[in-house]
Amino acid sequence: MGKEKENIDVVETRNLNLWYGKKHAIIDVNARFQKNKVTALIGPSGCGKSTLIRCFNRMNDIILGCMTNGEILFDGKNIYGADADVFEIRKKVGMVFQKPNPFPKSIYENVAYGPKIHGISNKKVLDEIVEKSLKAAALWEEVKDRVQDSAMSLSGGQQQRLCIARAIAIGPEVILMDEPCSALDPISTSKVEDLINELKKEYTVIIVTHNMQQAARVSDYTGFMYLGKLIEFGKTKQIFENPHDKLTENYITGRFG
Repeated sequence: MGKEKENIDVVETRNLNLWYGKKHAIIDVNARFQKNKVTALIGPSGCGKSTLIRCFNRMNDIILGCMTNGEILFDGKNIYGADADVFEIRKKVGMVFQKPNPFPKSIYENVAYGPKIHGISNKKVLDEIVEKSLKAAALWEEVKDRVQDSAMSLSGGQQQRLCIARAIAIGPEVILMDEPCSALDPISTSKVEDLINELKKEYTVIIVTHNMQQAARVSDYTGFMYLGKLIEFGKTKQIFENPHDKLTENYITGRFG
């Protein structure tokens, strides 16, 4: 059964290209992201990692002058196809950003916000979603007695886990994380890394990180990007211990980047 699960692709890119005006930011990227696995994208600043994951929920659409071609298959359907429902795509592909960005509302309202937008108004159902999401984000025990308090009263690490709970609340299949620990202290980072390990039981997780030790700790697969190209992609152990490409080896051993 485990082997069968490993072969299921949730997201696949085919000859994906993206331009910001004249800048060719993503160049012919082909990759497969597997169900219930954590995939880390590593590479120097400006290499296209964040741009790539923003393609997966079509967040680049809002950038003026951005143009994409190629395909991204999500559960076998091209999310850039003419009949693609962007609202539905963003429901199924949650996003957690570099810096915690809770809304200036209560802890409860932060988590309930997405379900409400998607038409859920029954308080009992919302209560259940909020509790379940906060538990899944390993935050419930810390906030269960103060869910009506402002989210801004939480520590940075708690705010980031709240943002993860907010992403979970809409029932996604995939969770994208763009350097989710870069603004956190080591203890909070450790909690988020433990959480990522738990999340993959239910979700497919794709994480962008500058921290190669973090990539080695939390991911099953790693992709190394450089100047908009996906240079190498494979099991994390192989990428870190026996990279096939000299560029990958140079980056991992600290010779550039």
